Amino acid sequence: MFSAIAKRVFGSANDRFIKSLRREVAAINALEPELEKLDDAALAARTQQFRERLDKGESLDDLMAEAFATVREAAKRTLGQRHFDVQLIGGMVLHRGQIAEMKTGEGKTLVATLAVYLNALAGKGVHVITVNDYLAKRDAEWMGQIYRFLGLTVGTIVHGLPDPVRREQYACDVTYGTNNEFGFDYLRDNMKYRLEDMVQRDFNFAIVDEVDSILIDESRTPLIISGPAEDSSQHYRAMDQVLPYLTEEHYEKDEKLRAVTLTDAGVEKVEEVLRELGLMESGGLYDIQNVSLLHHVTQALRAHKLFARDTDYIVKDDKVVIIDEFTGRMMEGRRYSEGLHQALEAKEGVTIQQENQTLASITFQNYFRLYPKLAGMTGTAMTEASEFADIYSLEVVEIPTNVAVARVDNDDEVYRSQREKYDAIIEQIEDCRQRGQPVLVGTVSIEKSEFLANLLQQKKIPHHVLNARYHEQEAYIIAQAGAPGAVTIATNMAGRGTDIQLGGNVEMRVAQESGDIVDDTARAKREAEIRAEVEKNREIVLQAGGLFVLGTERHESRRIDNQLRGRSGRQGDPGASKFFLSLEDDLMRIFGSERMDTMLRRLGLKEGEAIVHPWVNKALEKAQQKVEARNYDIRKNLLKYDDVMNDQRKVVFEQRKEMMRAEDVRDTVLSMRAEVLEDMVARFIPAKAYAEQWEVDSLHEEARRVFGLDLPIKDWAQEEGIADQEILDRLRQAIDARMAEKDENFGPEIMRAAEKQILLAVLDKQWKEHLLALDHLRHGIGLRAYGQRDPLNEYKREAFEMFETMLSRVREEVTLLLSHVQIRGPEAPNVPRPQQEMHEGRQDPALAGAEGEAAAGASAGPEAAPAHPAVQPSVNRSPEAAFDPEDPATWGRIGRNAPCPCGSGKKYKHCHGSLA
Repeated sequence: MFSAIAKRVFGSANDRFIKSLRREVAAINALEPELEKLDDAALAARTQQFRERLDKGESLDDLMAEAFATVREAAKRTLGQRHFDVQLIGGMVLHRGQIAEMKTGEGKTLVATLAVYLNALAGKGVHVITVNDYLAKRDAEWMGQIYRFLGLTVGTIVHGLPDPVRREQYACDVTYGTNNEFGFDYLRDNMKYRLEDMVQRDFNFAIVDEVDSILIDESRTPLIISGPAEDSSQHYRAMDQVLPYLTEEHYEKDEKLRAVTLTDAGVEKVEEVLRELGLMESGGLYDIQNVSLLHHVTQALRAHKLFARDTDYIVKDDKVVIIDEFTGRMMEGRRYSEGLHQALEAKEGVTIQQENQTLASITFQNYFRLYPKLAGMTGTAMTEASEFADIYSLEVVEIPTNVAVARVDNDDEVYRSQREKYDAIIEQIEDCRQRGQPVLVGTVSIEKSEFLANLLQQKKIPHHVLNARYHEQEAYIIAQAGAPGAVTIATNMAGRGTDIQLGGNVEMRVAQESGDIVDDTARAKREAEIRAEVEKNREIVLQAGGLFVLGTERHESRRIDNQLRGRSGRQGDPGASKFFLSLEDDLMRIFGSERMDTMLRRLGLKEGEAIVHPWVNKALEKAQQKVEARNYDIRKNLLKYDDVMNDQRKVVFEQRKEMMRAEDVRDTVLSMRAEVLEDMVARFIPAKAYAEQWEVDSLHEEARRVFGLDLPIKDWAQEEGIADQEILDRLRQAIDARMAEKDENFGPEIMRAAEKQILLAVLDKQWKEHLLALDHLRHGIGLRAYGQRDPLNEYKREAFEMFETMLSRVREEVTLLLSHVQIRGPEAPNVPRPQQEMHEGRQDPALAGAEGEAAAGASAGPEAAPAHPAVQPSVNRSPEAAFDPEDPATWGRIGRNAPCPCGSGKKYKHCHGSLA
């Protein structure tokens, strides 16, 4: 009570903060008359003046008022738009590294130009991150007019650009692009073999548009780069034949956790069917030899019972394409990991693509925390303010609207059945059309939007459908959604980037309808006609009450509902919103609709009647808060586990960069060789052990395997008074002599190049195998809780031990390969580029297992990057042995996925390396 009284007297903390910024606004406004007098060249020259002042020691804060005033004047001259005072406040919030919450239609795209220009003056690059390629290209072209006018360079990162072009775009002062592209470029850069091949610069400052969508919703799914693993498409088709035999008693499904598991009866049934089909010869489903079958059955079960066509994915051009649940768009090129995508392909009868294996991954949380300075803007962030503060240390500031919001938000109408709900929706749409009021209908999935479209078609009501199937025309559809009586069905309104203007969008219509007119006079005449028509339509719509937003269902997140509502009431326009719900909706069904149904029966609710009461709204909001809290827990859990990997990732990526920067890595290689040798001697000649306890034969074999040296270690050990240190010294001298001989034979330059190439290749190979091992560890770590141990602490401890083991393997393998390396030809080897085909993907951690822990896994270990033809490691072969394709004894150790040395063309594991 006291806080409410204090808020009324002194204003909220947000109000006081906004008030403090208004002094800066006055300073910016005071500069406007002076800048208006400058010609274009003089205004553009201010950029160089600002940069010179920065070089002399002034800070960006010192320049803020002048820079903002300069951008405002440039916007007036290039775009014909003048920043409102509240937009200047938004720009200050972004510059301070905070989140600006601004209502739809308040001009966030224009607001960003202020902070972008100011921070780009330092010459370190500014990234503006949007939710899709269309917005990235549009904003770069549209707002780019301001930057180019002021002498800054502008780049755009979209899907499919070659690396040289990407490098140029990242070198620009301002770079627009999508969150996925920026994240994948970071991962790809850290798989490169030369610094000059990397495309990104060091991180400086990023502004994230639709920050809640990117940093909250999409952060549940890590970015994954994967390469093809062994083909097992026949297994997925076979497992798909098993599913029809299963009934509801054979599995348990938890819709809240999006998990499905076989019951005991289900396991027995699957085993019975697998034996009948000849797919399982012996043992049970959980026996070690059948672990692969269990994996394929589990994924087939998930594909059939958790994923619905036209809701989670669509089938297009013989492919299963994921639908982003937050934006309703197709995610071309993105695939579910761990064979789930292949299981969906088998379910839908399309071509099964090869299974993938994780090569690199990162969460959005850890990617965006790489930026020293981060800011964001959206229409809906206050509901997640605590999460932004906890995870990203970002404060949310609510920016006041330029004109007060006049929209009327009506209470929800709740019906007992979906049929009654849709009848009421059609009735509401017809009523709006008769009055000339445009309607925006929000649905939660493609399936629901197309169902509603069919109902409208039957009633002969003209309408447009906006979902992933038709996203190419989305900008035009949205732009005309404000025409009198227009009915637009949208799957999701997050990040559409185009405002719904009452009466229609003049610019869109002019571009669409007068683009083909060649004659200037005729074009001008047509443009004038369109403007007059739109103005007349605007008056009709204003009289009808503005845009009516009709929600057909509550989303699991309040922010998504608010985004839909926010499309109406733009810039002080009138408008209204209402949600129509039924007890059969997913949210109502999952969160206690049975009690509500019983209550409504007792109250005597009749067919076709709805319950409308603020209490219902509050109950629904609580249900949404529960889902939001659960999703936050999933994201927080994902982050805790990824933080462990992130610490290791940063070490590995930084080490790779240092190696690439170094002219040679000889000191690193020498250090590794010394450690390997010391560990080897300590293992077989333990400290303070008697000579008869020494494992001399094993030491001899190990020295031969790793260093390729056949030394008389047994004779040394029999010498009177010899100690382990002397044996170590003799081994070191022999190894040093052998490596010096290689230097002399092949030349120091070639050996330095070989050392660098092998070191990078081995580090990459071991890091990929380490990622796979961590994924497997994360899958099962939740079971430790049954032993009263904290899974996270166990994961941290074991992950650290595994990292130490990985580094040890790197040292040994680098030493072994350099000891056996043979250089063919006089030329120096080039540092290799990975030839492996790579895929980008996202995985929902809620699908990783019943514990809801994040995982992005694979099924087979990766091979090292292909070596340069001049550098061919010859592993575990004595120096005297000559390679003979017909004599396996001369082949040494072969990677199981490598081509068989016999020349058959098969993989080694399918030929001479077969275990059968």
